Amino acid sequence: MAEILLAFGGNLGDPAATIRRALARLGQEGVRIRQVSSLYRTPPWGPVEQPDFVNACATAETDLKPAELLGVTQSLERELGRVPGERWGPRALDIDILDYAGKQIEEPGLTLPHPRLTERAFVLVPLAEIAAHRAVAGRTIREWAAGIDPAGIVRLDPDARSFPR
Repeated sequence: MAEILLAFGGNLGDPAATIRRALARLGQEGVRIRQVSSLYRTPPWGPVEQPDFVNACATAETDLKPAELLGVTQSLERELGRVPGERWGPRALDIDILDYAGKQIEEPGLTLPHPRLTERAFVLVPLAEIAAHRAVAGRTIREWAAGIDPAGIVRLDPDARSFPR
């Protein structure tokens, strides 16, 4: 089984409930969720005025190949309400594959580790909660998180155990 890191976010509807549904559905699609971070309220990125996001990260295991995993995550995004829209615009759900067994992958539609993983506090803060010692791009998640400004990021629930496994 490959160890993977995933990020979840959304700001339309009930994003916390949508993230919970996505985690449960991933389990039905061959992705074994191991740990889930707390939920965090985070300011939106990009030029579009929109509500704050809710974000979380998870560690997981899967036998799916990277392209198959991408297909599953994109299918779940659509199933749970994501519609095509403006880049960095509002959305019901976004699932990003951050890392797949430490591999470097460059394929159409999939670059791993995620190319902006080390730049985004809304990913690094929740990821540091559950995978602080995991190395990505030559440094640990904890080291990447220590070098980024977490302004505006607020933990919403300290008990990640409420998520389905």
